[in-house]
Amino acid sequence: MENRPMTMDLKDNGQREEYLRSMGMEPGKVYQELEMDSALVDTHRDYSFGDAQMDLHSHSFYEILFCRSNCGAEYLVGTNRYRLQKGDVIVVAPGVSHRPLLPKNMTEPYSRDVLWISEDFMQALRTTCPELLTQSCGDRALLRTAGTRWESLGELFLRGVEEARGSSGERPIALLGNTITLLTQLHRAYTDRMARPAKAEKPELLDRVMEYVETHLSDKITIADVAHVFYVSESTIIQTFRKKMGVSFYRCVTQRRLIAAKVRIGNGESLEDV
Repeated sequence: MENRPMTMDLKDNGQREEYLRSMGMEPGKVYQELEMDSALVDTHRDYSFGDAQMDLHSHSFYEILFCRSNCGAEYLVGTNRYRLQKGDVIVVAPGVSHRPLLPKNMTEPYSRDVLWISEDFMQALRTTCPELLTQSCGDRALLRTAGTRWESLGELFLRGVEEARGSSGERPIALLGNTITLLTQLHRAYTDRMARPAKAEKPELLDRVMEYVETHLSDKITIADVAHVFYVSESTIIQTFRKKMGVSFYRCVTQRRLIAAKVRIGNGESLEDV
């Protein structure tokens, strides 16, 4: 798992793009193309730099991240934006659009442990614990563990990464056992009244526009219309998306529509209806 394209130690953006193309992947779309290797659980450590190209994307599985750096990054989950700190846990459900927002001049890479859990495995666990991680839906996608009794969650994420790197025959069982323990502790953290589920950042123009896009996916959306709704200039909309998202406004809208279409297709709707 740690040899996935985005974990390579290539600090130059051009080198990374060339490497991805050599692997048959389009830079910027790599996260849309990734699928789990295992039918149940995958985990690895990942790094990104300030010039990394990441599109808004979603997965067919649960993605749980443990942030290991204070690099000034933010994270967009659905229409909620969170400012990341070392020790933060981010829970993203299947079909939910998400991406990091990385500052250009980071003092250190955006480092995180990544845990992927299939929806089938999560549903099997919920036969025993029906409320497992349901608290992480909505505006509670981020749990802040630094300075709390739940800092030890980082040790469980690390143990999973180390198990995934191993080669022993019992490695898959050990990884599953560690994942169940981690999910149990994470569920307890979310339901702990002394814990600190982080609130989304106070809405800025980007957040308000993303919310507007979310509720108008099937409508014609133009920069002129959005600028009129929010009483700003068209250039302000353009510059906001270039600065915060690293892509044009229209590309971001297209990404969000593609994610919505993928979810509906996955739910069994016909291509014609979608």
